[in-house]
Amino acid sequence: MSKNRFNKRINLNQEILAKIGKIDEFKGLWQGSLQLSPQILGRLKSWVIITSTGASTRIEGAKMTDEEIARFLRGLKSKVPKSRDEQEVAGYADLISRIFDNYKTINLTENWILQFHNILLQFSEKDKSHKGKFKSANNTVVMTNKQGEQVILFNPTPPYLVKPEMEVIIAWTSEQFTTNKIHPILIIANFIFEFLAIHPFKDGNGRMSRALTNLLLLKAGYVYIPYISFDEIIEETKVEYYLALRATQKNHKTDHEDITPWVEYLLGVLTEQVEKARGLMKSDQPEKILSEKQRQIFQLFEADKEIGVAGINKLLKGKIPKATIKQSLSRLVSLRLLERTGQARSTRYKKIVK
Repeated sequence: MSKNRFNKRINLNQEILAKIGKIDEFKGLWQGSLQLSPQILGRLKSWVIITSTGASTRIEGAKMTDEEIARFLRGLKSKVPKSRDEQEVAGYADLISRIFDNYKTINLTENWILQFHNILLQFSEKDKSHKGKFKSANNTVVMTNKQGEQVILFNPTPPYLVKPEMEVIIAWTSEQFTTNKIHPILIIANFIFEFLAIHPFKDGNGRMSRALTNLLLLKAGYVYIPYISFDEIIEETKVEYYLALRATQKNHKTDHEDITPWVEYLLGVLTEQVEKARGLMKSDQPEKILSEKQRQIFQLFEADKEIGVAGINKLLKGKIPKATIKQSLSRLVSLRLLERTGQARSTRYKKIVK
């Protein structure tokens, strides 16, 4: 199919242009006036690796919380990942770390994409035969609804067409980044949508798409990406994510192709990311980037008050699930807003007075 179809399916409206304008305005602001200390940026980057890994693997069905992931990754050098969840977490954490550290020297090529897939599945016993290789059998894309039932979203590209179709979208994307005729965010949106539509691998396509989005945004100059988790916002809006894909995929490879629903969704995620980064940039206070639930929990802590998970749950009258409370506390500890004392059921948290 012609590369020209990628240009034709981008339809701009005033709302899309306005959102891109605001994102780019902040991009320049971040590059020109960031006052955050290297220590805080370092802590944020380390935490984003954890939150992005947790979010990206949970979207695909993993169950590990951010706190469990942080603990697991700290001890990874001395043990081999055993469970499926641990294997997926170890692979994604390694991949996203490499992207954050080396994006300037990584180009969008078939070889790099295959290498990314190999890194992603490096610890997985069940994926040994196909890691770093395009799929050799058909795969359908499904989502799990609230009833726990799997619903087919669409049937992707058959195996024999994967390599030629990947070559076409990679060539188109590289060409557009060189010519600057289309805005980088629209190029990225187009590439990621097509990648997901092709679904080139037997497993790992969702995680790969998010890793590649982080890479391409960094290469396009959105250098605040490692400090505010893109994947976490996707997890928080997972229903909208699948709806946008579904709305866009129904006309894929037809005469009525239009990726507007997907572009609007992605811009919504990037706008949310900008708002979190803007709060962070305003002062040297990491609490500025807390989510609403994390902020609610942090506000429960007075100067000398020590509270455990059960106590927080009681104070909030059960409005926030215990798993979310645990994840929020882990993040507050990583940002040095709270300190942890005790172990297991006797664990308590206390505000760090600065």
